[in-house]
Amino acid sequence: MAGNKPPLLTRRVVSVFHRNRQVRRRLRALSQHSGDVRAPVRRSDVRRDPQQHQHSVLLRHCESKLLFVDDVSSRELAVEALATMTAPPILVFIADKEEKGSGGADVAGHVNKFSYTYDELIERGDPGFKWIRPGSEWDPVVLNYTSGTTSAPKGVVHCHRGLFVMSLDSLIDWTVPKNPVYLWTLPIFHANGWTFPWGIAAVGGTNVCLRKFDAPLIYRLIRDHGVTHMCGAPVVLSILSASQDVQPLDHPVNVLTAGAPPPVVVLLRAESIGFKISHGYGLTETGGLNVSCAWKPQWNRLPASDQARLKARQGVRTVGFTEIDVVDPVTGLIVERNGEHVGEIVMRGSSIMLGYLKDPVGTESVLKSGWFFTGDVGVIHSDGYLEIKDRSKDIIITGGENVSSVEVEAVMYTNPVVSEVAVVARPDEFWGETPCAFVCLKPGLRMKPTEKEMIEYCRKKMPRYMVPKTVSFRSELPKTSTGKVMKFVLREIAKKMGQTSLSTGPVLSINK
Repeated sequence: MAGNKPPLLTRRVVSVFHRNRQVRRRLRALSQHSGDVRAPVRRSDVRRDPQQHQHSVLLRHCESKLLFVDDVSSRELAVEALATMTAPPILVFIADKEEKGSGGADVAGHVNKFSYTYDELIERGDPGFKWIRPGSEWDPVVLNYTSGTTSAPKGVVHCHRGLFVMSLDSLIDWTVPKNPVYLWTLPIFHANGWTFPWGIAAVGGTNVCLRKFDAPLIYRLIRDHGVTHMCGAPVVLSILSASQDVQPLDHPVNVLTAGAPPPVVVLLRAESIGFKISHGYGLTETGGLNVSCAWKPQWNRLPASDQARLKARQGVRTVGFTEIDVVDPVTGLIVERNGEHVGEIVMRGSSIMLGYLKDPVGTESVLKSGWFFTGDVGVIHSDGYLEIKDRSKDIIITGGENVSSVEVEAVMYTNPVVSEVAVVARPDEFWGETPCAFVCLKPGLRMKPTEKEMIEYCRKKMPRYMVPKTVSFRSELPKTSTGKVMKFVLREIAKKMGQTSLSTGPVLSINK
């Protein structure tokens, strides 16, 4: 770890806004070879707050000089963002020849807004160009935005050394052989695709790209291309194993999952189809998965349900990482390894971020004495395996996406009928967790809203994955003597409601 000072970006920032495609992988490599810093802008970031143009906020924050954009919807968002900027980046359009309405003729209509097309830049390139190598292995190479628990996304800066080590570490831990066939079900913007854009290239692998998630298409690609490896959040396994026309695979497919503890029933269902599942843990700040649920041969003799329970744990540090532990938040001492004593997960190793861009306070709050304080809460079992018990700051992990309860509450508070609201996670057999809102209405309302109306209100204001699936109307929220809402009480109530599922619609609960 390179100290606690927030990193400075001395190189140009090149931003990318598009889906999983071969071009995106090339751009990830080009930034390293040209001496630039790459900043992927993911779709869920730019659509979180369309009225305040969150996408332009990110571009201004990183002072982007060049922005690559694909598809029609992304293009419109990009043009809108740049219109609000005093020093906008050069805009480059990546024409998707396989998608209707995104060809060169369409770009011509925006001649004053787009400086180049991607193909034009390739044609103008210098085949004799020599790579600009970093002056130091600690030089920044990529800038990843993570919303974390605040409404303002944080810019996570990683260096060449950290991502190089993490790339090799991931290949070793997952025992990836030469010439694998990798299917991109994991968004490349998601913590750098867990470093596999570089890792798969290092072992001479074939990349099969996927524009959007579609279960029948995935099964066809697995069959037609002989896919051997893929990654994704547990929701990916849920969708694939719940597909109506699912049939056993004709060859094993290795799946690395992370983002939320995979439900045991999902693991059992997916492995019965032929998926060979590995489970890990990491954060945007760690550059990839630095914790792995390393499988012990003796566990193969256990019943399938026990195997799935063990596999749902996060695991132990990977070989390329230095140290992971759980400390008591009060004393700062390492907790007892009994699977019961809860504390904050801390880490140290070369793949930890350099810091948050232009955020010294945020950097110093998580990087302390050479350790990265994750804010996640967990336990260490007697065999040394880590298991997450809760997420700090009330993060809700739904389908691998982080949802800040504070952001959802802020939107719901804009509804004039809401007096108080608190959002927590409710277990969901499909998404892992979904937002559950406890709402107190203002007194004296002539017409009280229904749960459906509250959900529809949220759908108009935020991305779909952030919308509460459950709304529980309450006369008051449980509070401490100082007036602080006791969310741990609400989490227990949400758990007792049981898991939401595809077969059940929104659940309305009214308590006096």
